[in-house]
Formats: sequence, C-alpha cells, structure tokens
Amino acid sequence: MSELTNLLVMKFGGTSMGSAERMRVAARIVQQEQAKRPVVVVVSAMSKITDLLLDSMRYAEAGNRPAVDANLANLRSRHEETCRDLLPPECQTRVTARLAELIGEFERIVNGMAMLGDRPPRSVDEAVVTGEWLSATLFSEYLTATGTPAESVNARDVVVTDAMFGNASPLMEPTGVKARARLLPLLEKGTLPIVTGFNGATADGRPTTLGRGGSDFSASILAAALDAAELWIWTDVDGILSADPRLVPDAQVLDAITYAEAAELAYNGAKVLHPRTLAPLVDKNIPVWSKNSFATEKPGTRIVPAVPSLPGGARAVASMPKVALVALEPASPELNGVHVMARALDAVARANVEVLLLSSSSYRQNFCFLVREEELSRTLEALESALVLELAHHYLKPIHVDQDVGLLAAVGEGMQGHPGLAGRIFTAISRAHVNVIAIAQGSSELTIAVVVRRGGLENAVRAVHAECGLGERPPSPVFPYKPGQSQTV
Repeated sequence: MSELTNLLVMKFGGTSMGSAERMRVAARIVQQEQAKRPVVVVVSAMSKITDLLLDSMRYAEAGNRPAVDANLANLRSRHEETCRDLLPPECQTRVTARLAELIGEFERIVNGMAMLGDRPPRSVDEAVVTGEWLSATLFSEYLTATGTPAESVNARDVVVTDAMFGNASPLMEPTGVKARARLLPLLEKGTLPIVTGFNGATADGRPTTLGRGGSDFSASILAAALDAAELWIWTDVDGILSADPRLVPDAQVLDAITYAEAAELAYNGAKVLHPRTLAPLVDKNIPVWSKNSFATEKPGTRIVPAVPSLPGGARAVASMPKVALVALEPASPELNGVHVMARALDAVARANVEVLLLSSSSYRQNFCFLVREEELSRTLEALESALVLELAHHYLKPIHVDQDVGLLAAVGEGMQGHPGLAGRIFTAISRAHVNVIAIAQGSSELTIAVVVRRGGLENAVRAVHAECGLGERPPSPVFPYKPGQSQTV
C-alpha cells in the first residue's frame, strides 16, 4: 500500500448531517475537495439522534416500554423520511431495509436492557453509535448515487482503544495499522470512506465510545493515524469566537488560534473542539480548520501551533453556567489536608469526572473544585465512598456543594508575563458588581479561571471581554497554508 499525500480529513457534525438538504450540502463540499486531493470523511449522527438513543436506553432501564416504542418509531420515521428525500427511488427500498436492520439491532440491545433493568456501559457503547452508523449509511449512499463512489466504514474497524467504556482513549500505534489497512485501499481505488464518528473498539473487538466530543476526536485520531495534511471540522457556526455571542453581542470570529488556546477554551466551556480532539494532532503539527457548513464562504478559524499574540494578552473568554463547586475542609488541623485532597481527586478521577478548576488554602487546608452539574451526583458518590470513615467520625466537615455558580476563563498565550492583566480582569468583574468566589491560574499563565455567582456570570463575561479589548480589533495575520511548509502563522 502506498502512502497518500495531501490527505484531507473532514468531519461533519450533527447539524451538518441533520436533514437531507444538509447532507446534500455536505456532499457538495466533499465532492469539490475530492476533485483536488484524497479525502476521508467522519460523520456524526443526525442532530438530536444521540440524545434520543440515550433516552431510549434510560427508558428501557426504567421499564418504560411506551416511551421506548415512541422513540423507536421516531428513529425509524426520521431516517426513512430522510432516505426518501435524499435518494433516488431505485435505491430507497434497499437502503430502507439496511436502516431497518441497524435500528433492529439497536432495539435488540434496548430490549436486553429492559429485561435486565440495567444499562451496562459496554452495551451502551455498542448501541449509542447506531446514530452515526445510520447517517454514514445515508451519506455514503447519496454520494454513490450522485457519481462519487463511497463506502460507509464502522470506526470500530479502524480505531483501537482501551477498555474505558463511555470515555475510551485511542491506542495510536494499532490504530495507525488498522486505519491504513482499511482506508488506504479504498482511497487508492477512488472510493470515499465515510467513517462513523464517536466510536472505536478494544484490541479484542469490544465496542467503545470516545466520550464527550467523540466525533471530533475520531476525526483527529484518523488525521494523525493517516498523516493527513489538514483536518476540517464542519459545524453550524462561523468558527471559534472570542466569547459566546449569546452573552457578548460584539464577539468576534477568531482568524487563528493555537492548539493550547483552543484546548483551554473548550475545557472551560467554549463551544469549540473538545480538548482531547487536539492531542493527536500536536506532535505532527496537523492544522485544523473550524468551518460553518451553513456558510461555506466564511473562512472559519484555523488552529495551529503558534499565532502572534494580541496586544491585550487574552484571545477569548469562555464561560460555563452549569457547574457546581464542591468544597472539603478538615474538621481538625491534625488531619492532613494534602492526603485528603489526593484521595478525593483520585476518587473523582476513578469515577471518570473532569475537574474544571481547583483552589486551595494553605493553613486551614481546605480546598474546593469545580465539576459539571451533570457529573455532580457521581462526584459526591465517589467522595462519600472514598472518605466514608473521615466523614462518619467527623474528621472532615460535611461536603459542601454550591450550585449557584458559573465559570469564567480568560484565555490567551499572550497573557504570559503580561503585567497587571489579572488585576484588570478582577477589577472589571468588580465594576460589573459581581463577586469572585474562587480563582485558579495555571503555571503556564495561559488561563485565568474565575468562579462567580451564576446570576452575575453574563455581566462578568461581557466586562472581561470588553476590558481585554476583544470586541473590536484588526484581524490576526493568516498566511496561506501549503503542504510541507512550516505550519505557523
């Protein structure tokens, strides 16, 4: 098998796959690029389908058969309707039968969950990817019907992962071997691979999923495994913005941003690539474009190793309202707070909970950390189990939880060594009459993260965005990218 040069990996999100019309647009984008160079496509499930599948499994576990049946009917009707709208009549009977087969397999797993009254993580991973498999089938069939030979590929045949069901991590070396063996022959004969996003399989073939942001992660895994020249991720926004436009009316689309900045923004709530998405690309310096499939004329945002700093230091402000602050405090100074912190964080990590922010005091040895609201119950269960003796004997004060909070983060590599910036940010928040509850700043000085009252979060974001001068500024210089050149701007 020969290596392909100038390979482009494209990923289309749920809204870009959300209807027959959106699939037609995505097909035109793909066909236009495939005329110039080899392309691999990764697709998400149609918009809202993953939620429907997860809800169906929850209903099955609870024994709510009418709700399961209603969801299955919705699943069938939406994909069959899309099939009728998308494909020529001579293809529809065959493809509808394939869709029914895939949905039938999902129903079999759901029925098993209903019998058990349980949702085993391995079964959830096997079932939830049905949405991606359905959209990959429809999209590949449409491309083939319109003159571009395409083949749907289940990512479990190309992405090898560990066995952390629900949030698996890729094993890059075996993934590279399997991806090349499965995809390069298709590319060499001119067939377009349409790969399911979000999923993979262990080395012994057990289905897994890649967790939050999994479809983007799938695309970056394949881009790295195949030594792609670029990765384009198509969504329904013009690119990465300097703030949430729902909160900041003058938020600007960023022309370019670094890998580290994009990861920090995503980690702190911005609707951009999940931080894990970028990890496989960094060592190989593979540039990423975030583009809008609803406005293909817009250039989007380019994610690369280095970008000139902005005068204000920060490049963007991220925010997250649905979070909870968990605080632990020893009841006696004789209890080693560092040991408590270590055990607490270990328990949270084993529960597969992401800690968004950590802040501690030195003398009283109390500390607090921030988690997503939907992960709070799992967090508390893990803490209560790990610290059961300390809590029972009152060596630790009762765990304190504050859900009336929001997270704000100013992000920018230019903040490093920028004198007075932190003070300006806190002053701007104060002028907006918002109290700061907790603060964290990493040693890299890439991010200043602040916890505030949830009701004041929007005002705080607007204040910091304005203070950092992010609303109106000249665009960053972006130079045309050519394969083989240094991938910086």
